[in-house]
Order: sequence, then C-alpha cells, then structure tokens
Amino acid sequence: MNNFLQRVHQWDTGAFLWLHVTRNIGYRKSVRWISHSGDGYGYALIALALFWLEPNHGPTLFVIGLSAYALEVSVYFVVKNRVKRNRPEASLDFYQAWITPSDQFSFPSGHTAAAFLFAFLITQYYPAFALPAYIWAAMIGSSRVLLGVHYPSDIAAGAVLGTLCAVAALYAYPIWWPIVTAGGPW
Repeated sequence: MNNFLQRVHQWDTGAFLWLHVTRNIGYRKSVRWISHSGDGYGYALIALALFWLEPNHGPTLFVIGLSAYALEVSVYFVVKNRVKRNRPEASLDFYQAWITPSDQFSFPSGHTAAAFLFAFLITQYYPAFALPAYIWAAMIGSSRVLLGVHYPSDIAAGAVLGTLCAVAALYAYPIWWPIVTAGGPW
C-alpha cells in the first residue's frame, strides 16, 4: 500500500474508532432500518410507480435509472474486487459489526453509491425532492459506518461513484435511446 493510501486508512480507522469507542450510539435499530432502506427495493418501487403514474418524467427516469444502475453495479464490482479493502471487523481484532454485510470487502460502499445515484436522478427530474433525497442518501451512507461495515472513505467513494454513474447515464441517454427506439443502427 502506498504512503497516501496508508494515511487515508489511518485516518479512516481513527475516525471509525472515535465514533465507535467514544460515542454511545443507542439507536442501532433505527440505523439498521435506514441502512436496510438502501437495499434497492425502495428505489425500484419508486421508479416503477413514477413510470406508471407520472407520464412527464417517470418513464425517462426509469430508463436512465436502469442504465445508471447497470453501470454503477458493473464499476462497483470491478473496483471492489480490485481494491479488496477489508471491512472494519476483519481489520480490527477487537471490533464486531452490528450487521452481517453481503460481501467481504468494503470499498466502495454499494449502498451509498445506489443512494446517491438515485438522489441525483430525483434531483434532475423532481427538484422539489432534492433535499430529502440527498438527506436520505447521506443517512444511508452514515448508517453503514454506524453499523460497522464501512469506513468513512468507503462512503465518500460510494457517493462519488453513484453520482458519476448517474451523470454518465443522464448524458448518454440522448445518444443511445434514439438508436434503441428506432430499432438500432442495423
């Protein structure tokens, strides 16, 4: 590990330990619920409801969301399996996470990536919901640290990943969607 990454890991570990050792967090149940709300089902239900019930932007949000999530999941798996950063529980002998994560590695946070991707797309099509969407995304990211399955930089990386994938899908949509709906270039 290079010097910069060692310093980031030291800072991350220090911030993680400060939060978990010096703070008495008595709201694990609500934090667990917030984290679980970022599992993906809610995004799908909201997108499907908008697809069917809101004809102005709902179908566009749905299609762009599908392409953005496909990109995000692809990049997420590549980065996660290349970086292979252990979760706090695996790195800290004396620490036990409050939940069992779905995979072995922590960088980046997939829950946070998905939450910020969704918040960005909601902001583009329904700006009145921007603040609640980003607050919820930040709460999902924070919950992952509070539950002990991510370091703070995993959350920051997830937020950047989700936002970049949403931006890429949003700007690529006018290029590829006319090709798809016209039957392709063949």
